[in-house]
Amino acid sequence: MHMPVSFDTFCKAKGLPIPVAEHRFHPTRKWRMDWAWPEHRVALEIDGGVWVRGAHGRGTGIVRDQEKGREAAALGWRILRCQPKELFTASVIDALTRALKWRITEDE
Repeated sequence: MHMPVSFDTFCKAKGLPIPVAEHRFHPTRKWRMDWAWPEHRVALEIDGGVWVRGAHGRGTGIVRDQEKGREAAALGWRILRCQPKELFTASVIDALTRALKWRITEDE
């Protein structure tokens, strides 16, 4: 039986640093990033259910996501977003590669 590759393994295979799953980024709130590279303050948030009125597609969820994103930005995070079906695509990996490269260059 073929098991799907996990996202952290996929990132490693694509030459990216290994991300941290469910990273808690805020000092007092319980918010978590789906995938994060804390040392670079880069995160990937997966917005599921946007077409079926899931949590990220309803007013309350959108407002919560905006508050979380605003606070993360205030703490210096760069957040990329995608839908679940996009997670293992070249487009997402390319965007992550560029965001991480920009942060690494900025930190030097």
